[in-house]
Amino acid sequence: MSALRKLAGQTAVYGLSSIVARFLNFLLTPLYTSKGVFPPEEFGVITAFYAWAAFLTVLLTFGMETTYFRFANRKELDPKRAYGTAFFAVAFLALPFMGLSALFPDGIAAAMRYPEFGNLVWMLALALGLDALTAIPMARLRHEGRPWRFVAVNLGNIGVTVCLSLYFFAYRMPHDPSIDVSHVFLINLIASGAKFLLLVPQWPSIAQFDRALLKPMRAFAWPLAIAGMAGMVNETADRAVLKFLLPADVADEQLGIYGACYKLAVLISLFIQAFRMGAEPFFFSHAKEANSRETFSRIMNLFVAVCMTAFLVVMLFLDVFKWFIPNPAYHEGLRVVPILMLANVFLGIYYNQSVWYKLTDRTKAGSTISLIGAAVTLVLLFALVPRFGYMGAAWATLACYASMAAISYAWGQKHYPIPYNVTRVLLYMAGAVMIWWACERLPVGEALGYGIRGIALLAFGAAVWRIERPTIRPLTP
Repeated sequence: MSALRKLAGQTAVYGLSSIVARFLNFLLTPLYTSKGVFPPEEFGVITAFYAWAAFLTVLLTFGMETTYFRFANRKELDPKRAYGTAFFAVAFLALPFMGLSALFPDGIAAAMRYPEFGNLVWMLALALGLDALTAIPMARLRHEGRPWRFVAVNLGNIGVTVCLSLYFFAYRMPHDPSIDVSHVFLINLIASGAKFLLLVPQWPSIAQFDRALLKPMRAFAWPLAIAGMAGMVNETADRAVLKFLLPADVADEQLGIYGACYKLAVLISLFIQAFRMGAEPFFFSHAKEANSRETFSRIMNLFVAVCMTAFLVVMLFLDVFKWFIPNPAYHEGLRVVPILMLANVFLGIYYNQSVWYKLTDRTKAGSTISLIGAAVTLVLLFALVPRFGYMGAAWATLACYASMAAISYAWGQKHYPIPYNVTRVLLYMAGAVMIWWACERLPVGEALGYGIRGIALLAFGAAVWRIERPTIRPLTP
């Protein structure tokens, strides 16, 4: 089987449940943003809490998923020892976090400028702790090649979330005024608990914890954790700080509008997440093959081509996609969508390039690049948001990811040179943007306009296929 086909299979299987999870979350957006459910100011509360949750998820897992993959693949180590050590390293962080959050929820809520929502703090904290305790068992399923067990667990979590959301917000809320934003967090807690229970049988015994192994694993992991935290600054700081940078009387409303429209960039981020699930173990296992670097280059071309096709699908037909947010009160934020989609493409490019510092054990380089990106994000957020509102947040996100991709490329070529076709990658990106820009300015009616946009999309796809088809061939015997 070719290396590219194997990666495609891993991306499809291991990423399937993750794609479904985020896509169903995307499909819940019409429910949450419907008239009679959550107006922008209430959706803003949900957006802010889950932005902070992203930081905590990275902190609690502390880079141990990637660390587990790295150490479990070392021939001199017993994979069970790597598994047990990684699992208990996460548990030692998650359990105290859950306890402290349950003891001091009101103080934490006040620090977030939501003093009336202490109940949301403890529910979200417990859910995050349970999710952290499932992270390493889920990574083990990927490492051991048990995709269907992996998918079943994730789909169980998704099923609970969707069913309870429909029950509370579609069935009960129209007749029960007691249903409010707290039920979003209650649903999350119940779903996380269900996933936790499904994975309890896979817990390692305490005898598999190796104190001596913890030290090198922690040394490998902490730069990844720093990079992850910096990455979360880049990914979610915009939604976390809008509450502090905008006037208090409009902050939640603007945050809700921005958070809802941000979800329209989900199609690209869905693919990126699925790709990462299959790509990380793939890169590690194929790094020693003679033609691995050429394979990585071809993967980059295909990755960007798919991402820019998704960009065109959304942007050429944004008048249709916008109704996934059925309340017109949110539609003023649609102008952030093309900026955020391009930002996500650059993020995906960076994830592709990150193979160089992971395979050379230079994980500190990853943390350095992410910290630079975080600095760019924070400086631009504080400079732009007070003046331009959430549009400033969108531009800060694009600038951050573009700079990270450029720095990673230049640095990586010195230590692990990969013959990326930079010209082709940039042409795919520029071509898609120019097609969208041109279609936006055509002085034609709606019906004819849709026809022209469809033809333009097909033409872009056909051009990409003609260019990339020769590269999709067996690369290994």
